[in-house]
Amino acid sequence: MSNITEMDALTLGREIASGNIKVREATESYLSSVKSKDEQYNCYVTVDEEGAMKAADEVQARIDKGGLKGSPLAGVPVAIKDNMCTEGLLTTCSSKILYNFVPTYESTAVAKLRDAGAVILGKTNMDEFAMGSTTETSYFGPTRNPANPEHVPGGSSGGSAAAVAAGECVYALGSDTGGSIRQPASYCGVVGIKPTYGTVSRYGLIAYGSSLDQIGPLTRNVSDAAAVLTAISGHDERDSTSVNKPVVDYTKSLVKDVKDIKIGIPRDYFGEGLDPEVAAAVRGAADVLKNAGASVEEFDLSLVNYAIPAYYTIAAAEASSNLERFDGIKYGYRTEEYAGLHNMYKKSRSEGFGAEVKRRIMLGSFVLSSGYYDAYYLKALKVKALIKKAFDDAFSKYDIILGPVAPTTAPKLGESLSDPIKMYLGDIYTISVNLAGLPGISVPCGTDSDGLPIGVQLLADCFNEEKLFRTAYTYESEK
Repeated sequence: MSNITEMDALTLGREIASGNIKVREATESYLSSVKSKDEQYNCYVTVDEEGAMKAADEVQARIDKGGLKGSPLAGVPVAIKDNMCTEGLLTTCSSKILYNFVPTYESTAVAKLRDAGAVILGKTNMDEFAMGSTTETSYFGPTRNPANPEHVPGGSSGGSAAAVAAGECVYALGSDTGGSIRQPASYCGVVGIKPTYGTVSRYGLIAYGSSLDQIGPLTRNVSDAAAVLTAISGHDERDSTSVNKPVVDYTKSLVKDVKDIKIGIPRDYFGEGLDPEVAAAVRGAADVLKNAGASVEEFDLSLVNYAIPAYYTIAAAEASSNLERFDGIKYGYRTEEYAGLHNMYKKSRSEGFGAEVKRRIMLGSFVLSSGYYDAYYLKALKVKALIKKAFDDAFSKYDIILGPVAPTTAPKLGESLSDPIKMYLGDIYTISVNLAGLPGISVPCGTDSDGLPIGVQLLADCFNEEKLFRTAYTYESEK
């Protein structure tokens, strides 16, 4: 039998279901992996060893009594990004301002995993309040890329992606506001999917940009991603943006057949700024799908250059509103010395938030302020509508849009934070997907000359995840 920490989620789930591996054994293997590796990579903010072992015994008891037979993830250890509330377990958003926050309730996505028999190992590191593309803005220090510890793992779900890549969990949950699942998946050489907006409940997800955020899995392969998304999706009355539609079993889409799939490649994605090695790897992925029977052609996808200013205007505006609640009154960090209520607000927020979060709050407050609302925020909303229309037009001709996830492979630690604009521009291929509410998946498609992973991004129209999984699975099988 191969090493437990080398198995994918579905394989480990089958071994546990058959009795070949006990849930406690699987959990202990991963906790041991975390102990031996996490000092180097810093994937976790919190490791819940006691809670994980207790959950392992409870899940094993359910299995022994004949329960969880329909759950392929029963007993499989998972890590959760630290912006999803976990009842009784520290949830910090990797920020000083929430350094001691222990929720009294559970996010829906986490609750669904627990119902499916998942064992939660702990909470993963992230860019503070999901604001960043490198997992370097965390109050708890940067996460390092397992492919090369001198490089970033991407962000904001860098801790989750790195934990999967390093073998510190079988799979993990992340959140994606502008590419925060797909980009770290690409940098770390794992699979990451951002589902259609409204597919997975945002209840219990500490919001960054409410109209953009979506929870999704980071996994070792496409099959695992399909199984995890099936487990966490579904309507939730507690989330007003949750779409009321039947849950789809995405594992049924894992079919090696793309003969009826039309793939469009935007010419705009292959212009200035794209690393030649990334471009070559992505075009190689397109060739694999073409050889498998898909039709592939290039087309013009307009408005790409307008996506970044529109995204950062909208996201910052929503962030400035969402982060008003962190004021040192009810929970979280409160400054020790203050003179009056307003001074306490000011000092608590000044000391509790990091530089990148402050930058985005200030930008958001500016674009929402009187005199600038029409010039910036309202205009950004109009651009968002135009971007959605451009994708609608594209999907009237193509089933799948194929392109890069990021312009380069993972930069070195410290490179991006010195130039925030450069970091923002690194999201050029991912953010328009969130503006349009579309599903997108990153699948590993090679490495550069330095051995750093490269991902190919596949996009589909809203609620067309089945086509996405079928295409991704075919590519993964054929490459």
